[in-house]
Amino acid sequence: MTVYNVNLGISWASSGVEYAQAYRAQSLRKLKVPAKFIFSDLILANNIEDLTKNLGYSDDEIIWFYNFFTDVKIAPSDYPLSKFEDDINLKDRNFNRKEINGGKNYFYTSDEEGLSINVRFHDPEKKTIDQVSYVANGAMVKRDFYSYTKYATEYYSGEKKGNHVVYRDFYNEDGSVAYTQHIRGRHEVFEFPDQIYYSKNDLYLEMLKRLHLTKDDTIILDREDDGNILINGQLIFEHHNPAKLVIVVHADQYDEHYTNKKNVLWNNFYEYQFTHTKDVASFIVATDKQRDLLIKQFKQYQNVTPNVTTIPVGNLQKLTKPTTKRKPHSLITASRLATEKHIDWLVKAVAKAHKEVPDVTLDIYGQGGEMGRLTELINQNHANDYIRLMGQHDLTEVYKNYAAYIAGSTSEGFGLSLLEAVGSGLPMIGFDVPYGNQTFIDDGKNGYLLPYTQDWSDDKKVDLLAGAVVKLFTTADQEKFIQRSYDLAEPYLTDNVAKRWGKLLEELKHD
Repeated sequence: MTVYNVNLGISWASSGVEYAQAYRAQSLRKLKVPAKFIFSDLILANNIEDLTKNLGYSDDEIIWFYNFFTDVKIAPSDYPLSKFEDDINLKDRNFNRKEINGGKNYFYTSDEEGLSINVRFHDPEKKTIDQVSYVANGAMVKRDFYSYTKYATEYYSGEKKGNHVVYRDFYNEDGSVAYTQHIRGRHEVFEFPDQIYYSKNDLYLEMLKRLHLTKDDTIILDREDDGNILINGQLIFEHHNPAKLVIVVHADQYDEHYTNKKNVLWNNFYEYQFTHTKDVASFIVATDKQRDLLIKQFKQYQNVTPNVTTIPVGNLQKLTKPTTKRKPHSLITASRLATEKHIDWLVKAVAKAHKEVPDVTLDIYGQGGEMGRLTELINQNHANDYIRLMGQHDLTEVYKNYAAYIAGSTSEGFGLSLLEAVGSGLPMIGFDVPYGNQTFIDDGKNGYLLPYTQDWSDDKKVDLLAGAVVKLFTTADQEKFIQRSYDLAEPYLTDNVAKRWGKLLEELKHD
């Protein structure tokens, strides 16, 4: 039995889907069920191993579409600079070398050859590299990518204006070209020694065939690309047999504004899956509330009763207890810095609460496009002394230092940061919206679940948040709230979540 988990990309600031997969990997390891995680996006800015290791994956759990057809393994970038210099005989070619970018790069130049070479270190101290860029006559001509060996090269048109990638070679361990990816606009052709695939869809289908799926295998589709380049969702639906197909619903499944008693507007990311339920062994949602609603909607709008299972997308290795006293009146929030997270409301609310709770603080963890606007908003409210943008961090041992968690988001399918917060015993503040806040906030017992109507003004929403902050830090029984959060977190311990996965996989085996 192998569980194949299907995704598109991964980055340093990954979304909840990638974190959900990483948590799932923990459960599957505990069950001793072999698992593979498939990423199909072109990922060359970093060695994909850096990104997957950052989330706790093992190298042998990763299938990257672009090196699947080579014998190069997923591995760290430890290619020595000295070997690279020998590879291209740099020492005998009269190149000048200087250190740039604070020691993160070496820059080699040769007036004689009209060539410059920019070597990027993966580890400047160990002098191991991961990328090398070549510029001839002022234009990029190629870039090489390294892990323990050179695994890819991209070749550029070399034009001063409109320079672009023309093709890429992907290599085997012995340096031979496994295949070439030809690029013309959005169209891709993949040339192998004995076969040509005229689209990424064709090659993705070949990958599915080479997985040699069996009836004991399960494919879990987490994210599909319905763009012009790849339609992996449809391909998996059409070619998953004899393996079982499972769909994870990571977001709200419909738009209530365009839904009535007769018609539903499904979330466009799930519409294809929802209209092909006969091919799905089970849909997975993160909360019982969403499960009950989805079952009702399937019956109401499509007159079908597919299997829908509740399995949390996150888990906790342990309940985290502070070893020192929590900082009084300190708030934490953690998310992508995106408009839909409404962190601006939190900044305004805490600035308002500051007038009644003078030592209140808010630390905002995460990265994203709203960083500049939030910085400006903090400055406008003269709040730099007590509201801070903290950047991206591993928060496992950080939550426990705070007095409470606050969320401004009005749409969380689950809310991994909410789970981590209650797992550290934090009292909670957030709006009464599906599904995460409703799962992790027991109103009046571990925090405050605030009424919410979309049409209300931002000022009213800010007032509700500010009032809850003041109430939490002036009248609430903090110790009781903390204990209730720990109680809510108990079912999400890794052992308990792993049992749910084990139960589902056992059921699928006998389906």
